[in-house]
Amino acid sequence: MENLSLKLLHPSDLNRKSKQRYLVNRLRYASGYTQQDAGFSLLELIVVTVMIGILAAIAAPGWLAFVNQQRVNKANDAVLAALQEAQREAKKKKLSYSVSFKNENGVPKLLIYQGTVPSSSGWKTLGDGMEFQPEQVLLYTNLNSTTANKKASANIDYTQLGSGTITFDYMGTLPNVDFATAGGSSDQLGLKIAVAVPNGSSTSASNFRRCVIVDTLVGGMRTAKDPACSNN
Repeated sequence: MENLSLKLLHPSDLNRKSKQRYLVNRLRYASGYTQQDAGFSLLELIVVTVMIGILAAIAAPGWLAFVNQQRVNKANDAVLAALQEAQREAKKKKLSYSVSFKNENGVPKLLIYQGTVPSSSGWKTLGDGMEFQPEQVLLYTNLNSTTANKKASANIDYTQLGSGTITFDYMGTLPNVDFATAGGSSDQLGLKIAVAVPNGSSTSASNFRRCVIVDTLVGGMRTAKDPACSNN
């Protein structure tokens, strides 16, 4: 009996049992901690989902406006670049160069070519590489659709899609340009090409507009935006 008591109270046995209890407690603690962090409750998931929906509703209009602004700005840059390229080539090669514009299936297109008669092939989407979808950006002009360098109206009719041609002669100036229309004192100088986001599903332009205005005999160009594309 004495030997048994001594054996039960042996220090090595006490240390072994203490270690076992310690390990069991650690496992219980870890198990409970893991269960607490195993995932979100249903209520937490609902709250997070609602918050994401609210933030998306707030951000969506601003993001769409930003995207539309970038599209219109890039399209207008493409119009200006095309006119400048045609003028530059005309002066460099001492030949007439033209830029023609049109809308085709809701997509604005342009063609830069030597001479005054546009080809039926070679037309490029405005801002080639921007991958505009139909009716994301539309083109409007105050140009006569059949005669180069002639206005069809004092200003752009933003309810009608536009087309027309601007031609530069061998000096880079505008030959036979006719800025005049029946607009009287309200008529403004300038051949205008504008791009805009459509108003809803119609072909009418929204108020977000950009334009290029060629308003001097020597082919001077300037850009304008929003109301200035109608008033100047």
